[in-house]
Amino acid sequence: MSQNTDRISIQVGLSGYSFKIHTADATVTSGWMSADKIFTTSEFQKRYEEVNISVFSPKFTLVPDQFQDPVADSQMLSDVADVSYGDAVSSVPVPEFGAVLVYSTNIGESLSKAVSETVLDYSGNKARPLPEIYFMLKSVMSLQDYNKILASYVDGILYLVIVQGRSLLLCNSFKAPDFTTAEYFIFLALKRLQLNPEVSTITFRTPLTEDDEMSLYRYFKNVDQI
Repeated sequence: MSQNTDRISIQVGLSGYSFKIHTADATVTSGWMSADKIFTTSEFQKRYEEVNISVFSPKFTLVPDQFQDPVADSQMLSDVADVSYGDAVSSVPVPEFGAVLVYSTNIGESLSKAVSETVLDYSGNKARPLPEIYFMLKSVMSLQDYNKILASYVDGILYLVIVQGRSLLLCNSFKAPDFTTAEYFIFLALKRLQLNPEVSTITFRTPLTEDDEMSLYRYFKNVDQI
């Protein structure tokens, strides 16, 4: 990910949004906010060097770039995700893993479109909303541990990316109506991949409550947020 000194990253879900502003001196995090606050959020009235908009969509599949066929994107995605008639299907390259992410950001919300039209870069350009999993794949290699475990949890869905060294082991989402269920899927994935949480750090891209963070600390060596 770019290390620009005036950058805003906005995450959008069905229940609201959060944002992080990265400057040369610090990173400011908003926490989770309800959708009705978008037009009174003063940070959205400024322009930035870079604007990233992430949508929490479970409608995605990662395809090796040599096998991706734009004509077949819709069919490939519908084979593995709950794609509705009329959902716009797009793709974006993920060269870090020699793959293409095929996705739809149609999850029944309009907030991401409003954010895209409101928060502009210095040139007045609108950012393209992309799925949360894309930003996870783009940022996971910045984690320092050999076993890199990156997660997001919003609206009852866990997003999980696990990399060992430079090898992508897992990129998936799981329906988890509560955080205890999300933890179950995390530990199930680690067990199947034979990774030990007691010597691992788990990193979240979404805000964690104090209780959820303390629960994770019972099992992991460390819990981080980016």
